[in-house]
Amino acid sequence: MLPDRDFFFRLADAAKAETLPRFRTGIAVANKQDGGYDPVTEGDQAAETAIRALITEHFPTHGILGEEHGSVGIDREHVWVIDPIDGTRAFISGLPVWGTLIGFQSSGRSTMGIMDQPFIGERYFADGKNSWYFGPGGERQIRTRDCQSLSDAVLFTTSPHIFAPAEFARYDKVEKQVRLFRYGVDCYAYALLAGGHVDLVVESGLKPYDVGALIPLIEQAGGVITNWDGGRPEAAGRIIAAGSKALHEQALALLSGL
Repeated sequence: MLPDRDFFFRLADAAKAETLPRFRTGIAVANKQDGGYDPVTEGDQAAETAIRALITEHFPTHGILGEEHGSVGIDREHVWVIDPIDGTRAFISGLPVWGTLIGFQSSGRSTMGIMDQPFIGERYFADGKNSWYFGPGGERQIRTRDCQSLSDAVLFTTSPHIFAPAEFARYDKVEKQVRLFRYGVDCYAYALLAGGHVDLVVESGLKPYDVGALIPLIEQAGGVITNWDGGRPEAAGRIIAAGSKALHEQALALLSGL
């Protein structure tokens, strides 16, 4: 038995019960990284615990890859990929562009996923065939925008500081050709791409839990998401997502080769 929309929504609700009451409350923040800054809050940890408890109860044979509490059974046929708060920096800053990411893989390929933003009240969900929006704007199937040229494109990235020097040189070639670029919206950028509001997302240094839920959301909305070499994105790293094949090819030509 495979999960359905109702179960994904149960998982998102369980995470929401832990994250939303802590948002904009000035909760304590710990640093997970020596020599750098990788913030984590009790909201991250409690939300992942709640998600994992439901998965273990209902799908005990499935594997789980999680950001906060490690991984179990990731060599199994079905694996859940969890980022309880993607965009913790935004979360601790009071900026409502963080999201709970819950992805589902079968045989190593991402097939279903949800991005939940509980403060705004929006959910973006890929059901295995199509992508959907649920929120203040109602409920509807979503599609990417068919932008055909970099000169017409809207580009998002979390920050230009995420790129190593050689990576930034290539990213900058893309940024210089687009119509508009914006920084700082984490996973929400990919949701906006799936919904047809953004044309291109280019990032680096991502982990599998950063993209596991977003891959099916982009692909089932008609977009393309790969690494900078054009390969499957499940392992993360350097990621490019585009609303159209033509746009993906143009951007990839500038990014590939590292």
